[in-house]
Amino acid sequence: MSRVGLHLSGVACVRGGRLLFRGVDLAMEPGGSALLKGPNGIGKSSLMRICAGLLRASAGTVDRHGRVALTDERLALDMEQPLGAALGFWARLDAAAPGALDAALAAMALEPLRQVPVRMLSTGQRKRAALARVIAGGAPIWLLDEPGNGLDDAALELLGDAVAAHLAKGGIVVAASHQPLPLATPVVMAMADFAAVEEAA
Repeated sequence: MSRVGLHLSGVACVRGGRLLFRGVDLAMEPGGSALLKGPNGIGKSSLMRICAGLLRASAGTVDRHGRVALTDERLALDMEQPLGAALGFWARLDAAAPGALDAALAAMALEPLRQVPVRMLSTGQRKRAALARVIAGGAPIWLLDEPGNGLDDAALELLGDAVAAHLAKGGIVVAASHQPLPLATPVVMAMADFAAVEEAA
């Protein structure tokens, strides 16, 4: 991989006129992972979107080197297409390497579902499909927002294996979750530490 990195300095986020968090610093280098922890509504998803460049930070700076792949609650797959075709659309858009889609389907144990319409997939299967899209795309920076939602123990193990393989190749993974995830020695960031505190009058 060419130069890869994700660096946040003093990042703050205001949504709907409310300060969600401030003072977030994060320095991710090749092979590094981070886990954002905290309850729903504390700003994990907003920080992930700032990392992806989809939301502008209210303060601070974000420095990205390398393509980014984000997976969140939006599946972003054509519900009427067979799974293989729906993922193939994104693989072509991402100029995925030959064989990357097959490898991604295998990594998430989705080969038997290749011809099944996306709309017929279960919640867990759809989550695995979203992760397969990220894997196939070949982006060096993975942003995984609640990737464990809807996954059983076997699927969580697949997720852990995929993340470990990505990190071993020099990739970066930032995950946001309110539940434990199979990440080896991540930098753990408790979003509550950055939450805005009402100042006394």
